[in-house]
Amino acid sequence: MNVIEDTLKELEATKNDFWNISKETGDFIEFLIKVSKAQNVLELGTSNGYSGLRIALALKETGGHLTTVEYWEKRRSVAVENFKKCGVDDIITAKLGSAQMVIEEELQNETFDFVFIDANKAGYIKFFHAVHPLLKKGGIIVADDVLSHCEQVKPFVDEITNRDDYSAQILNLPDGVLIARKNF
Repeated sequence: MNVIEDTLKELEATKNDFWNISKETGDFIEFLIKVSKAQNVLELGTSNGYSGLRIALALKETGGHLTTVEYWEKRRSVAVENFKKCGVDDIITAKLGSAQMVIEEELQNETFDFVFIDANKAGYIKFFHAVHPLLKKGGIIVADDVLSHCEQVKPFVDEITNRDDYSAQILNLPDGVLIARKNF
């Protein structure tokens, strides 16, 4: 096995400690990024870097860049080390702070074609309102934990599934994944 495969296996073993996405969800996100040819990806909730690595592997193929935001410095530093170890740190900007504040204060001039949300569940609705103007037409939002934390994310799920400018589906991947496309 190589360094990337070894690191992914190690991080998969820490799923419960670091609230990582499942391997199946990682496979799905990697696939989506590749088929959508995403170039500029935003991740809210870095944790130890597992999902960021999965995103970066897809972005190596599409030639894109990942901006990832983590609230806890201890987790962000672990993720940054994992990104370096796997040789993808050149295409990742790892920001520290509240997702809401980083979006509002540092990313307002950015545009994204893919957004992955896996941070504070009660904040999903605020994150959506913050990233909506930054998401390109045809852009994709993926949100994890929409079934496992259904009450906490309900305002977000209700809004995005009832908007005319988004097409959305909930997939029965582990913990539940919402995928939405910005139509206009």
